[in-house]
Formats: sequence, structure tokens, C-alpha cells
Amino acid sequence: MSYVTRFGSLAQFEKGSIEIINDDPKHYVFSNLFEVARAAAPYDKVVVAKNLEYVIEVLRAQSVSSWFAADHDEFALVMDGEVEVELVQLGKPEAHLEPGQQGSVRLLGEPKGQLMGTIRLGRGHQALLPARAAYRFSTATQGVLLLQTLLGAHSIEKWSDICLH
Repeated sequence: MSYVTRFGSLAQFEKGSIEIINDDPKHYVFSNLFEVARAAAPYDKVVVAKNLEYVIEVLRAQSVSSWFAADHDEFALVMDGEVEVELVQLGKPEAHLEPGQQGSVRLLGEPKGQLMGTIRLGRGHQALLPARAAYRFSTATQGVLLLQTLLGAHSIEKWSDICLH
């Protein structure tokens, strides 16, 4: 038997399914990250996986995002397209972030601080978004990002809309 791996994209994906063996289907949910990204507004942080306070958010990358920051490290993985990440070390993080605040916050305007650099990511590339640093995403076309973070004010949970039961 031969298997072919096919990578999905925002433009073309095949909706999958799950087969429950000897269990109750109510214990499982299933969604397609490309389908979720396609239906989301650019840079909405839609939660697609959750474990206690930790979440995986899917974002549709398009044009340039707002600036964000978090009081903890976050991790970005590009699933489709090419995305740039700009990083700025916040001069006064306490002006934007409360100590121990979970999840990211959207910053108003341009962040003040030292430019840390730009990371260019393609499909499968990942980047650490350091704690107390501002970041924004940009792309010339469209893309899909997964963000590992903590559940926060900008995390959008809409399980009944995105999951098959």
C-alpha cells in the first residue's frame, strides 16, 4: 500500500474527517485550520486547540497586522504562504502589559523601543515571539499562521462554528 502526503493551503485543501473506534463521538471535535483561516478576518486569533490555559490559534495573514505583545513567550508557525515578523523590544512594557497577563494584547499605534529585527518565514518555518516584545506580521499575498500562546482577551473561541461533532 502506498500513501501520498498532500499539504493543504488556504487556496486548496481537502476537508478531513475522523473515524471513532469504540468510543463516544461526543468526546471529540474536529476542524480544518485552512477552513477556519479562510472564514476569519485577517489576523483574528481563532482558537483551534486548547489544553488547560494553553491554546493554538489560527490566523489568516493578509497585508499588515496590528502590533501585538504578550507578557510570555509565544510561538508562530507558518502553515501556508510567506510571512514577515517585525520585532521591537518594548521600551516600557508595563505601559502595555500587566505582569502575568495571559494571551496577547493589541497595541495602539507604533511601539516605542529598539528594533530587534525582521524574521522572514515560509511554509513550515517557525519563530519565537519573545515575552515583552512587540510583533506584527505582514505578507504580500495571503498565508496561514498557527500561534501557540495562552488564552487571552484577543483569543476568539467559536467552537460551535468551527468544529464537527
